[in-house]
Order: sequence, then structure tokens, then C-alpha cells
Amino acid sequence: MLLAGVLLAAGISAMHYIGMAAMQIDISYRPLYFSLSILIAIVASIAALWLSFYFRKGTGSRKVWEKLGSGLIMGAAIVGMHYTGMVAAEFHMGVKSTLTTGMILDQRFLAYFITGGTLLTLGLSLFGIFISNRLTRKDFELLENEKWYRSLFENNQDGILTVDLDYRIKGSNPAVSRLTGLPRDWFQHQTVDKLYPIIVMEEQERTKNFFISSLGGELQRYETVIIHQNGDKVNLSVINVPVILEGKVVGNNIIARDITSEKLAMDRIEYQAYHDELTGMPNRRMFNEVLAQKIASQPKQFAVMVMDIDRFKMINDSLGHTYGDLFLQEMSERIRTCISDFQVTLARIGGDEFTLLYENESTEEISELAERIIQVIALPYRLKENDFYVTASIGIALYPLDGENAVQLLKHADTAMYEVKKNGKNGFQFYSQELNNHLQEKIELENDLRKAIPQNELFLYYQPQIRAGDSQMIGVEALVRWGHPTKGTLSPGLFIPIAEETGLIYEMGTWVLREACRQMKEWHSAGGPLIPVSVNLSSQQFHQSNLIEQIKAILEETRLEPQYLELEITESMMMDPTISSPILNQLTEYGVRISLDDFGTGYSSLSYLKLLPIHKLKIDRSFIRDITENENDKAIVSTIISMAQFLNMDVIAEGIETKEQLEILMENDCKKIQGYYFSRPLPADEVENVFFAPMRIVGEKVRN
Repeated sequence: MLLAGVLLAAGISAMHYIGMAAMQIDISYRPLYFSLSILIAIVASIAALWLSFYFRKGTGSRKVWEKLGSGLIMGAAIVGMHYTGMVAAEFHMGVKSTLTTGMILDQRFLAYFITGGTLLTLGLSLFGIFISNRLTRKDFELLENEKWYRSLFENNQDGILTVDLDYRIKGSNPAVSRLTGLPRDWFQHQTVDKLYPIIVMEEQERTKNFFISSLGGELQRYETVIIHQNGDKVNLSVINVPVILEGKVVGNNIIARDITSEKLAMDRIEYQAYHDELTGMPNRRMFNEVLAQKIASQPKQFAVMVMDIDRFKMINDSLGHTYGDLFLQEMSERIRTCISDFQVTLARIGGDEFTLLYENESTEEISELAERIIQVIALPYRLKENDFYVTASIGIALYPLDGENAVQLLKHADTAMYEVKKNGKNGFQFYSQELNNHLQEKIELENDLRKAIPQNELFLYYQPQIRAGDSQMIGVEALVRWGHPTKGTLSPGLFIPIAEETGLIYEMGTWVLREACRQMKEWHSAGGPLIPVSVNLSSQQFHQSNLIEQIKAILEETRLEPQYLELEITESMMMDPTISSPILNQLTEYGVRISLDDFGTGYSSLSYLKLLPIHKLKIDRSFIRDITENENDKAIVSTIISMAQFLNMDVIAEGIETKEQLEILMENDCKKIQGYYFSRPLPADEVENVFFAPMRIVGEKVRN
């Protein structure tokens, strides 16, 4: 800047004083003003150049005035130097003595020469300024772009390495140091090969191959893992971008992003997708994949087990889901410990249901594993200061004997498990073809049962209830039968459990109740006798919300008086008196009689006999069967009869088949009986012909 200012000032000064020397007149200069003119030229020139450089980037109106100011200072430098120089000059009249030859300028054209020279100078100056501005603007744009890209490079959160064809690292940004833990100056003059040791061993060769491929002009995307200088593993997502100039690959930009957090999140999501959140066990999805892979490997044999926890619902309902979860966690840990010595995949597929895949060809060892699991589950669980006991039901299917695909194996193991539950729970069962046949038959019966009521296939049999003293009929019990279109008449033991499982028991129970009331009213209208009809209520019927309204509606529809309807319930329905008591009281107030069926076989409690409105106790046939030989049965029957009498309840014994059984009951003052000894269950027309018609004839003779 100083040199340029001095050079410019020298040019101005030389122009002035050479021009003065060209005049045909003697001139002398006063030293002080002469020196001042040179100093003005130098100072003003430097100031003008500095301002011009400082404001060269401006484009706004303010910048225009700033540039104009620098131009004015430049003008002041010329004018100030010129007029100060003129003040320093002293002119002497006369002709120079040294002038001998030369050209004398015609003064008529002097103005034209001066004007033309000035215009030429201005034109050249303006053209120079124009070219200078163009070049300056171009340089500024290049510089600005370079700063933009440099900022992008330096501040990028992704690590960037620039590598040439000789594998030399040409540049790196600060993010690379953060990713690797290496100082930035470490990368200077290094080759990319020096980075391979920080890549985990199993990824080194693969990462190198991707880099080499990118030098061939092909963009590469991949993931790799490096070891940070602090020892942590860093997962990277890498893009190798070839640098192409004039159609040739001259290097490579390696762009790496830290995806460790994303990787951990993805791993966590994947873990949750394949594991049960509560127990940490594999879930249904993972078990199905493991099972499919096992089948694909075509082993000789392995076992699939389906396990269900018996009575888990009791814990969940009584203690709440929190303790239910604690129970499941403790039980799962027990099973894990139990199977640790076996090659077993254990999964929780929902609720209290678990599946196991056991890689073993020995049915004895498979049985041993099932037995061990059952035993460890049966140990008490300490929850809420109390011990709780549960059992397990396990169904087992063998590959390929019981199925060659996952669906068949799980289905057949499930079938075996339900067979265990049906037979008392707390055990294990291997699948067999007989079980499958039973299941198929059950499915067929369920489908046919759904059509039974609409197609009028159900009908009622009535078993007379007799007064032992005079053999008079005192009531009948309505028993449902199913006239199957191909299997003939089916007893309720075959289809009632299916109806309860499927919910068909509601529709069936309503039909039985209506038909029994209708038939009894028809017998009453035909001349009697005026006896009640007993109808069994299932547990599901008893607990339906509209039971009272439904019974009232049926009695009103059939016009049967309430006292002639007797509802038979079981002890299990009265486990919770807060629920059963209001129902029974309302029925009793309406006039319906209540009979307690199968007394002594359930959860017997004398308290509900005192609290609940029960009119009759029915002694179960299991006590009657061996009453002639078993003194215990005889004592139990005697006790029940005496208790009923003291409580002012009627008592009736069912299942009487022999005279000896009848005599023992009569000796114990049981006056009401029911059984094959007097009559098997009969269709309505046979009851009419065998019992009611003779009774009417006798009644007419008595009246006459």
C-alpha cells in the first residue's frame, strides 16, 4: 500500500514538474512549498488507495458515496499537489538561454490537445476501472464461494476425508477428529491405509473393498465400525464419493456419520420386536422363526411343547395385574433355571401361555423335561404375605410324527394340552391320533349344535320324581336331548360342555326353560296333576345379567304359575353370596322354588344353607351308587337327610336303581326319590300315557 501510494504520488509529481519544465520560461521553486507539494501527493495518494481498497466490496448507496469520497481524496491529491507546486514556483520573464531548437506549440490548438488528452486519459481510466471491477467482482465471488464451501467443510457434523489416487489424505475436517479421537494434524501427510487399524477386524477387508471400488468412479454406501481412541465402538454410515475433474477420477471424499445412537435404538426396537417385555423371553414372533429354521434343517426329531398355567387367572383377579406380573416373572425365572441343562428354546406367546422347542430324539428325556417343569412350577409362590399354588398343563407334539410344519405342530401340541386340562390339569400329554379324532368330532358337533335349535333337533325327556311311601309322582325333572341327524339321540354329557365353551348354553338354556314350562302348563290344563317341573341352570345362565327378567317373561308367556317351576343350581354358583343371594331372593319372592343339585360334591359350606333361600337338597348319585356296601356313603347320606330335615328343607335322592338302595333311604326317612328303579327319563307323550292318564282316571273315580 505504501509503495503503491509513493509510486502514484511520484507519477503525479513527475507529471506536474516535467510539465512545468516544458514551459518556455525560467522557473525556480521555493524548497518549503516544493517539499509540501510532494508530501501532499504521497499522503493523499495513500489515503485514496486505502479507502478505495477498503470499500471495494460495497454495492449499496452508502458504499457508492464512500467510493466517491475516495475518488475525491484522489482528486485532492492531484489538485493539492498541483496548486501547492504552483505556489512554490517563481517565474522569470525572458527566453531560456539554453533553448536552441524545438517545436513551438501553436496556442490556437493548445486547448484542443489538452481536451483530447484529458478525454483519452479519462476514457482509459474508466475502461481500466471497468475491467478492474469485473475482475474484482469475479475474485470476490470466487472467494465468497470458497468461504461457503470451506464453512460447509469445516462445520459439517459428518467427518470428511479427502483422499487422492495415491491414498494420500489431502484434507480433513474437525468432525473426523471427534469420530476417531485422533488429533487433526495426525491426518496431515498420512495415507488412508493408516486408518485401517482403527476399524474392527471383521470389517477391515470389506471397508477396504468399498474404498477401492469408489476410486473406480462408483459411489459406495455402507456401514462399518471403528474403535475410538477412548476404546468405545463407533458405528459409522459411510459414503465414498468419487472426485471427478474433466471426466477423470482424481480422488475420493469419504463422508462418515456417527450412527451409534441410531444403531442402539434400532437394536432395542428389534429386541423388543422379538422378546416379551415382561419376562425378557423370546416372544411368539421369534419362536415361530426359530421353529421354521429348525424344520428347514430337517432334523430327525424334536419336540414342541405348549404350556398353560392353571389357576393363573385366580391370582391375577384376586391380587391385581401388578402381582400377576410379579408371579409371571418369578415363574419364568424358575423355568429358565430348570431348563438350563437342556437345549430348549422357551418363549412366552401371551398371558400365561408358553411354548418350548426341545431338540431331543428321546421321548423319555422329553417326558423328564416336562415333569421337571411341572414340579418346579408347583412350588409355592410368596405374594402379598401369602403362599399361592398353581399347576401347569403341557401338551407335546413331535416332529415329524405329529406334523411337518409349524402350524400342525403347534395345533397338535395345543390339542394335547387341552386334553390335560380336561383330565384334571397338572400334567403333560403327548399328542396322538385319537386326540385329533376326538377334537375333530368335537368341532363337528359344535358346528352341528349351532343348527340344532333353529332346526328343532333338541327335545326334552322328563324323569319322574316319586314319593316313596305311596309311589305317587310329585314332580318331574326336564332333561335335554339332541336328536342328531346322523348320530341319533345324544345325551347332554356330550354336547352341554361344548355349549358352555361356545356360549350356546344361553340360547339352549332359554329354550329348555321355555319348553319345560310350556309342557307342564299343557299337562296342568289337561287335568293335572299339579306338580312342579325341575330345570337345571348352568353357571353361565345363573350369572347372566337379565336372568330374573327372562324367567318372569317365560312364565308369563307360558302362563305357568311360578310355584310349579323348580330351578336346580349347583354349589359352585353360590361361592360368592354377595352375587348369588340377591338373585335367589328375587326368584323366591316371585314364587320360584330353588333346589341344590349334587349336594356334597362341590365346595360344600353349611353357611350358605343358612343364609340362602334353598328349598330342597338333592343327594348326588355318587353317594347312592355304593350305599349298600360302603358305610361311609351310608353315613354321609344319613347326615344330609337329617341336616335337611332340621333346616326345614325337602331332600330328594337321585340315581336310585335297586330295591336295596331304596330301603336304606327309606330307613333314613328320605321320602322323595328319583332314578331308574322307578322310571328312566321319558318323552312327554310316554309320561302322559304311563303316569298322568292313570292318575286322572283314579282321580275321576275318587270324585265319583
